[in-house]
Amino acid sequence: MSAPLAGGLRIEPMRPGHWPSVRQIHEAGILGGNATIDREPAPDWSTWSAAHRPDCRLVAVDSERVLGWVALSSSSSRAVYAGVAWLSVYVATDMHGRGIGGALMAAVIEASEEAGVWTLQSGILIENAASLAAHRAAGFRRVGVQERLGRDRTGRWRDVVLMERRSSTQGLG
Repeated sequence: MSAPLAGGLRIEPMRPGHWPSVRQIHEAGILGGNATIDREPAPDWSTWSAAHRPDCRLVAVDSERVLGWVALSSSSSRAVYAGVAWLSVYVATDMHGRGIGGALMAAVIEASEEAGVWTLQSGILIENAASLAAHRAAGFRRVGVQERLGRDRTGRWRDVVLMERRSSTQGLG
């Protein structure tokens, strides 16, 4: 899969060679304060890769660099939840507001449905208005707010909006 975007950008499967940029973008999200309550990115590709589905991890790239990434991780190891996945999407700080996150989500939704996923879940810090809007635009609905779910890197308790998207083609029977 390689989907073209405006300005010569494209979405393609993530490869191990993308890891340094993926890690850097995730770390910038952590340091920004409203993208995640993660305190640090995965230490290496092997650790990160083991936590994410190999069939649903994509990057947005131009001719020079990775501009953003999206990946799914299993919501549970129980077989009854095989079609439920957790979505993570991050865009390079200098590329915010250009539709890259939305394009990545659209591409991973397509890939997830091809893989038989019927529900995507995402947890978004309540202050992250841009991500909440992008998820709504991608068909996610707000399920609720998990109050004081975890502490961020500064030790502050954070509320997380739980959102989900149900497939219109999978899990209908």
